[in-house]
Order: sequence, then structure tokens, then C-alpha cells
Amino acid sequence: MTIRSNGATSLVPLRLNTASSVSATSSASWKTRRFQARCESVAASASAGSESQEAQQGGGTEQAPLVVATREKGKNGKLMKALSAQGVSVMELPLIQHSDGPDTHRLPAVLREEQFEWIVVTSPEAASVFLTGWRAAGSPALRLAVVGGGTAEVFHQLPADEQQLLPVQFVPSKATAKYLSAEIPEIDGGNRRVLYPASAKASHDLENGLASRGFLVTRLNTYSTESVTSVDEDTIRRAAKAPVVAVASPTAVRAWMEVVASRTQWDGAAACIGGTSAEAARRAGIQRVFAPDSPGIESWVASVMEALEAAPAEA
Repeated sequence: MTIRSNGATSLVPLRLNTASSVSATSSASWKTRRFQARCESVAASASAGSESQEAQQGGGTEQAPLVVATREKGKNGKLMKALSAQGVSVMELPLIQHSDGPDTHRLPAVLREEQFEWIVVTSPEAASVFLTGWRAAGSPALRLAVVGGGTAEVFHQLPADEQQLLPVQFVPSKATAKYLSAEIPEIDGGNRRVLYPASAKASHDLENGLASRGFLVTRLNTYSTESVTSVDEDTIRRAAKAPVVAVASPTAVRAWMEVVASRTQWDGAAACIGGTSAEAARRAGIQRVFAPDSPGIESWVASVMEALEAAPAEA
């Protein structure tokens, strides 16, 4: 069976560029030292402000974080570990929570009873929810297209036998719905049907783009992402001292603005996992927004580092 690509790039592992010469290594080392000094300056400034506020309130002191991780509880570990290895202090403040969507229960039956040319998955959470329904359907062999490296990683970590049944066969040249819908290949002899298990809050850009190319899209809203609104004031004040917030979804951006930014004088930077979150951050009014071209933990960490490097030395 032949796959025709409409401007798509070949599927290759996504990696950050590394230095390839002595001079590049020396430059990287110099940048690392400069970055560490910068972090110390930013941390000292943030901590000084925190200590001053604590002193006014008659309390003790606690080091202010450099970064706030906002994913759902239990899903910030990889980012926090990677940043801690770089000497970056991180505060976990889960600002989103996931729940079943209106179509969660339908997914196993749809997978058992219908045939699709592609299954399109656009986030790690969508991948996790999809896998639950796929296993309930008896683990049928399917062809996957994913939006980027972060989503692909969920499937690459499966046991070998499941990877054979769920091969990731397409990743667009840029990790956005626009590029995915424009570049996904047509399958010779295929039925042009696409299954899109999505967040109930996801936009319709992907299915509209696919439909414009003649694909027949079945969208199932298999989960929903909600903001966490109940956070104590001490936690909010401490989070507001961080010069960088790390966000992985538009919902997390909205929650941060509502829970923290609107109640404090926070005016820091957003380090986003990808373009969709970055666009939401800009729309929310955040002036300094950093995001990689290809979502993934390594590239997200790089964006956090870039945001810290650009942070003002004084709060």
C-alpha cells in the first residue's frame, strides 16, 4: 500500500541540536555559566521580595521558585526532574484536571465496528485516553498520525507488541493542527475516514482542515480539561514570585491568568510546550512567550531555560 504525502516530511526522531565542535562546546559552557549566574540573580531577587513580604507578615522565609509547573497533579515529574538537574528550583501548582468527555464511552465500540484510514491524536492526554478505549476495544491494529514528538512519545513507550499494533506513521513538519491537516498523507485504496479523539474544548481547526481536503472526520470528545480554581492565598503569593510559568495547554494558561496573574502583580514569562499553548498565552496578554517548534520534554525544558535567560534580574 502506497502513502502519498502532501508536503510532509519523513518521520524521524525529534532531537535538540547539539554542539559539534570544540568552539561550539566552549560557547555552550560559557552560556551555561552565564545562565546559572542569571538564575542566581533572578532567584535572589525573587527570594528577597518573598522574604520582605514574609517579614511584614511575621512569618519565616522560603526560597522563591524560578519556575511554576502547572500540569495536572502527577504529570509534572519529568519536567521538574529535568529542570532540577539544571539547578532550577521548581514549584508544582496543578492548575488543570481532566475528566471524561461525553464520548468517552463510545470510543471502544467505534474502534471495534468502524474502519478508519487514520487515527489522529493531538496531545499526550488524548493519547492516554485513547489507549484506554483502544485496549477495551480489543487492541485492533491501527494507523496513527500524531501532532508532535510529545504525543508520539506516549506511543513509543508502549510494550513492543502494542507498538506493532499502533505504529506512529505520520508526524507533520510543524506541531500544529494546521500543518497536520495539510500534510497528512492520503492512502491509496483507503476510505478517507479519519477518527479524531479530542478534548471537548479543542478547536475545530483540525477537522475543518481535513474536511477541506476531502477527508471524512469522526470527532469523539473523549475527555475534557477543566481549570482548578481553589488555591490558597499563600500558594498564590509564592507562585507569583516565579519569573516563569510552564504551561502545556490553553486551559492551563487561562487558569494561571485567573488564579495567579489576576490576583497578583505577576508579569513574568510563559514557557509553553508548543504552539497552541503559546498562542493562548499571547492572547491572554503575556508579553514574553517562549515555545519550541516541536513539543516534547527536552524542547520544553529548552524553552524554560530561554525564558529564564530573558527574565529581568530584578522583580
